[in-house]
Amino acid sequence: MVIRAILWDIDDTIFDYTGADREALRRMLDDEGLPHGYASVEQALLRWRELTDVHWARMAAGETDFQGQRRDRVRAFLDRKLSDAEADDWFARHVVHYEAAWSLFPDVLPVLDLLTGHFRHAVLSNSSIHNQDRKLRILGVRDRFEAVVCAVELGVSKPEAAAFVAACETLGLPPADVAYVGDHPDIDACGAAGAGLTGIWLDRGGRGGRPELIRITGLAELPGLLRPDTRFGAPSTFR
Repeated sequence: MVIRAILWDIDDTIFDYTGADREALRRMLDDEGLPHGYASVEQALLRWRELTDVHWARMAAGETDFQGQRRDRVRAFLDRKLSDAEADDWFARHVVHYEAAWSLFPDVLPVLDLLTGHFRHAVLSNSSIHNQDRKLRILGVRDRFEAVVCAVELGVSKPEAAAFVAACETLGLPPADVAYVGDHPDIDACGAAGAGLTGIWLDRGGRGGRPELIRITGLAELPGLLRPDTRFGAPSTFR
């Protein structure tokens, strides 16, 4: 098989979401103090990350919408009964710090440069087009992707096969001609493989332990997988 296009996840794949989110919360806590019930900043950061995972999963399952998961995260984190307006106001202050900390991972631009002209590129994200299109523009890479497909507008989320198939249909390609690169082994790599794409797990943290998956620990390994003629040198497993 020949890979003709690469679908990309955004958060924690090309964009350092976790780093920006942690830095934003640190700045919030500096401004507003440690909420009641937390013994340390690190404990608060860990709880915020746990709540983010829980409420994103609820949104993916259709139990809430994008704005609802934000409000529920804030209420649970502060352990307070807040109105929608109060929760929205807290999150808006967080967003100011969050956007100030936005950055691409250092390996993103070199790899996109190397792969441009050899593969088509698009995005499939479990967020909304409003957030992700704007994010890519601010980061200066929106023009690298011919399409940005998001779960909020699709009405179906990764790892459901329908989300991956819809993104492939946007490109006018069968799933077998498309690779998907993402940071989550199940939502991204397994979900993509189950939909007929070549799923690639970007394991930046070096967790390992999933031998059934195609795994890379940095984007510098990607060209060698997809293009055996590059200086990265790894033979292609897809042709």
